[in-house]
Amino acid sequence: MTTLIKGGNGFVPSVPLRIAVRGRGTDAMALLLTERGLVRGDADVVFHGQPAHPNGAVRLLRAEDGTDWLELGLPTLEPNVARVLVVGSTDRGSLRDVPGLGVEAFAPDGTPVAHYEVTDAAGETAMVLAELYRRAGGWKFRAVGQGWADGLEGLATDHGVHVAGAEPQTPPAPVPPAAAEPRAPMPPAFSAPPAFTAPAPAPAFAPPPGPGPAPVAPAAFAPPAPVSVPASVPPQHPAPAPAPVPAAAGRDEAWAYGPVFAPYTETGRDNEVITVEGLPPGPVIVQLEVPEAGYTGLTVLDRRNKEKDNLVNSTEDHYFGRVLATVPSHGTLRFRLEAEGHWRVEVSPLATARRLTEEEAQFQGPDVLLHTGGVADLAIHYRGDDNLIVNVFELAGHDDHTVLPDDENVVNEIGKRRETVPLTEGPLVVQFEMADGPWRARLKRVQPRTRPLFGDDTPVSPWQTPPPAGRKGWLSRGR
Repeated sequence: MTTLIKGGNGFVPSVPLRIAVRGRGTDAMALLLTERGLVRGDADVVFHGQPAHPNGAVRLLRAEDGTDWLELGLPTLEPNVARVLVVGSTDRGSLRDVPGLGVEAFAPDGTPVAHYEVTDAAGETAMVLAELYRRAGGWKFRAVGQGWADGLEGLATDHGVHVAGAEPQTPPAPVPPAAAEPRAPMPPAFSAPPAFTAPAPAPAFAPPPGPGPAPVAPAAFAPPAPVSVPASVPPQHPAPAPAPVPAAAGRDEAWAYGPVFAPYTETGRDNEVITVEGLPPGPVIVQLEVPEAGYTGLTVLDRRNKEKDNLVNSTEDHYFGRVLATVPSHGTLRFRLEAEGHWRVEVSPLATARRLTEEEAQFQGPDVLLHTGGVADLAIHYRGDDNLIVNVFELAGHDDHTVLPDDENVVNEIGKRRETVPLTEGPLVVQFEMADGPWRARLKRVQPRTRPLFGDDTPVSPWQTPPPAGRKGWLSRGR
């Protein structure tokens, strides 16, 4: 079983799952969302007033001990369902008063596959506890823990549900009729759900051991239909790709963490397996640009050609991003790239990442930044519509440069927002793991450093070792 902290995620089997929403007095709900983060209609809201989705893929049951169970048939979800939110709410005070608040997912044979315990609930009355989302042909489970102070009404409205009696919302920007998603009316019983009545027979799954709804026989599930992607068309206004800033030559800005080598660059078209050999072990930056529309995926392969870490999963018309990868001890980094049209990949040292400064910088997509100053605040203005996930790696005292220390998740939110994150003294790696859209960032209230950056301020050249070897491509020595 994978036990997750807030913001953590992991793959789960693409099989029917049973999800327990734990916490005395907590009511569960599921929202089925498209790529746009909206429900398609009222049927995509599964709660005690409407405890089954019409196609039987999602059902809500309540056990004798009061635990709510969501039965989620991943293989039978329609292809245009991109995410399923697992929501918990209470009408007895706030979620901080709910003991044992959390969510746990089980495979059909009762094996636990994911668990998240909420430890930081506050005055909110509704929360997205977790989400299941499509990734690299499978499904991942993410511990979300995002609350809404205005309760289910605010949470539902933010995901395209029309709540009867609510104040009208500012309409979103117009979209072509073919792409528009209907806003679903919330069933009248939403505010005060009636007592649970068993729905008509629908696919069900074997329960995990312990208290829960009565066992039912597993049902056969057809394989999911393939997910369609838009046709590849050249973008009319490609987003500019900000160039990485080379390591500064001054002693105070010397970056001495991670391997150093000349960047490796490869270009190509459509799906490919990319191999970069002769790299020193440690964390590196992988920059990927796909200027044409369609699905983009980038996954690390291990020595057995098994998929290991998924780095990119996007349907952006023009994808650009920088992500973190770790070169293993044998010095060979392999990726499986899924793309439509032309692409460009660059593997470069961590030292080439952009430095955070007090001057506001523009970004587009995921990125990796370095903080080399003293205690500061990081101001973020995010203008995307999907998840914004920011992690911080604190490097002080971490002597093994072949790996990064455990990260701290500092932002995990959905939609446009402004955030201010307190940062400790550098050196820090600040990873924008998910940022599907434009954003800006700058430092505020920066204090002087109180210690050498890495204990030894000897400048380090990022090009001091031989370039890596690859199956094809060419080398580019800085820009």
